[in-house]
Amino acid sequence: MKFVNFKKSLDEGACPIYLFDGEEEYFKERGEEMLRERFLGEPSLNFTVFHGETLKGSACSSMISAAESFPFMSEKRIVKITDFYPTEKEFDLYLRKYFENPQESTILLIVNSDKAKGKSYDLKKAPNITWVDCSKADDAIVLRWIFAQFKKAGIIADTECCERVMLYCLGDMSRIAAETEKLIAYAGEGNRITISDIDEIVYKDTDYKLYEMTNALGLQNNGKYLSIMNELLSKGVDEMMVLNTVLSYFRAMYEIILLHKPDAETAQILGMKEYPVKMNRRQAQLIGANRVKECYFYVLEAINDVKSGNLTAQGALLKANSLLFLGKEQ
Repeated sequence: MKFVNFKKSLDEGACPIYLFDGEEEYFKERGEEMLRERFLGEPSLNFTVFHGETLKGSACSSMISAAESFPFMSEKRIVKITDFYPTEKEFDLYLRKYFENPQESTILLIVNSDKAKGKSYDLKKAPNITWVDCSKADDAIVLRWIFAQFKKAGIIADTECCERVMLYCLGDMSRIAAETEKLIAYAGEGNRITISDIDEIVYKDTDYKLYEMTNALGLQNNGKYLSIMNELLSKGVDEMMVLNTVLSYFRAMYEIILLHKPDAETAQILGMKEYPVKMNRRQAQLIGANRVKECYFYVLEAINDVKSGNLTAQGALLKANSLLFLGKEQ
């Protein structure tokens, strides 16, 4: 089932075995929270956690023993397993019997985040398992969720406001939940949230992703750089923003290198704070002065090609990346 249907399903009681998987960590955390609030008493006595990497071979039996124990002063007992990917042989030998006849007073909660390493049994096909799809929700569902949170708190916010919260958080539900809660506290009951409020209060994940992208480039982790760049482009960030961000990254280091002055004096000249100057200088030392200069002029050249009409923004970004990765042919 989709996560949006999970809460309604609890009105009919808990299922004996759940599998939460997908990339949206908020849904997994919220789903576990709902189960604990609804069915768990005395958590210190009725909540047990196992880590999948420790459950190999006969070690799976320890998890089954915990699941077969009865709750104490609680409607249910919860046994949680994280990142659990048993092989087919392990499932047949140690798990199948329990899955076919699970303990009614136990909720076995499997929460998977990473992809399975090697061949593993497809738990979605296991008997008595309820799969909760925790993949990212589509934009319409996220917008309805944001709007509902504001409405529940007695706060007025239009569609544009909700869309901006979603955009600034790049659709990440954990971030959206945190920023929505922050806005509710800021506005107070009966007030209206405006675009200006959101611009002032909400931390823009796009900015952080751009920082993370340039930092990956500086560390010569080209795979990570491209992965973040493609994510940003898919979320509506344009090629010129990427190019200008990369240019600013190398320009700050290049100017600091050229000045040859102490951090405090450099900060005053460049209109920066001293701490960023120190961090940029440290980064420049790791990359190397010559490399910083080369990269700065590579990106500048690509941007100038757009300004002169020789390249589109897409073409300039391809050119800049090619130069950054491979340099110029001699």
